[in-house]
Amino acid sequence: MTSPRVLVVDDEADLRELLEITLVRMGLDVDSAETLREARAFLAQNDYALILTDMRLPDGLGLELVQEVGASNKSTPIAVVTAYGSAENAVVALKAGAFDYVSKPVVLDDLRVMVQSALRLSAPASQAGSPAAAGTASRLIGESAVMQSLRKQIERLARSMAPIAITGESGSGKELVAREIHARSSRAGKPFIAVNCGAIPEALMEAEFFGYRKGAFTGAADERDGFFHAANGGTLMLDEVADLPLAMQVKLLRAIQERRVRKIGATSEEPVDVRIISATHQNLAQCVETGKFRQDLFYRLNVIELSVPPLRERLDDLGVLVGGMLARLAGAGQPAALGPQVLDTLRTYSFPGNVRELENVLERALAFANDGVIEVGDLSLKGARVAEQAPAAEALAAPVAQVAPAPPEGAAPLARFSPGAPAELPSSLPDYLEQVEREIILRALTQTQFNRTQAAMLLGISFRQLRYQMQKLDIQEPEG
Repeated sequence: MTSPRVLVVDDEADLRELLEITLVRMGLDVDSAETLREARAFLAQNDYALILTDMRLPDGLGLELVQEVGASNKSTPIAVVTAYGSAENAVVALKAGAFDYVSKPVVLDDLRVMVQSALRLSAPASQAGSPAAAGTASRLIGESAVMQSLRKQIERLARSMAPIAITGESGSGKELVAREIHARSSRAGKPFIAVNCGAIPEALMEAEFFGYRKGAFTGAADERDGFFHAANGGTLMLDEVADLPLAMQVKLLRAIQERRVRKIGATSEEPVDVRIISATHQNLAQCVETGKFRQDLFYRLNVIELSVPPLRERLDDLGVLVGGMLARLAGAGQPAALGPQVLDTLRTYSFPGNVRELENVLERALAFANDGVIEVGDLSLKGARVAEQAPAAEALAAPVAQVAPAPPEGAAPLARFSPGAPAELPSSLPDYLEQVEREIILRALTQTQFNRTQAAMLLGISFRQLRYQMQKLDIQEPEG
């Protein structure tokens, strides 16, 4: 079996020799080039598991090589060597499509870690051991155009080490997207740590992120690792990163740039190998303008921006989403299905809470459903459009005469109710529909002398549904 081959491109003879020796000791074959022209000649003749190039070369920039490799549709990861302190160059390289970067003077331990990550990425599917290589199904279900585009972006971004900023409305699935990126990367076998930055008290943030030594402060009885150590080798997701206080943003910026953290009470920094994925429902650019978020940290986190579409832009996926949620909510062996017009009614709703709200709606509806069959009335949605809500209003009246079973013994049939046209246009359709529903329920209750069991039978709904509707509409049984 041949060893993986690496191409080193650098015009400094001493650095090039150091890189060659280090890579050879790792069991790799190495080709070396001093210029872009020589590098292009090697690339025309060989395939490489990794390309390592300096940013500045005698006949051009290493970024040209990054762009050419990307344009050639080759999957070869390419890393750049940047001058010390030139974080801007590293960001530019990552945006151009570089896999990763190392800073001068090169720290060999950091170089080895980066090379090993690149080799895992380049390994054949039988050796890679990652879900992406094995071809597992995506966690992100749906065949709408926006979801297909999102999955393609994730496949591409999973091959990079560049920090990713995920944007999207609350409940749209930002953490799920971050987990999908991790699962399809060369880091899939390492930890994925998700941190809600808005849920950590400011006084505890440094200890939680970086850890502390024993005796560093009162109560530090033992040494403890922070989030960066816990995610070492894997991915650290900073959820709601816009909620970080400014003092913590400074410390986080250094940890991301230097890839080293110092525990509270420690005298030296420790290297950490972590890919950063951040997420927020806020507009970080606006937060920068208002002074709430540091501009330098924004540029470090926002190397690549990935937007998660809201549910209202992917309503074609509603059927498969609902099916999966019902199967999970109902549990093994328990029935769960949608009644007539339920899916159409769901499609008329804007879902400001997105996928999370959809799951909450279904969970609540399933609790009120009769025999596991969710009807329109179980949804309790008030934000549907006029054209699609009309069938629901008819359904409130029609069951009385058309669908309901025979009235209970001793009760006269309930005449079909027709609200007719209002004297003037209602100011709110939901309020008007509630008024219609209230009148129908009150008529059934009056006819059965407020016997709720008989009234439910007369209306063709379950007792539980009737009780819920009475509570929602504040219908009280008369005293005495």
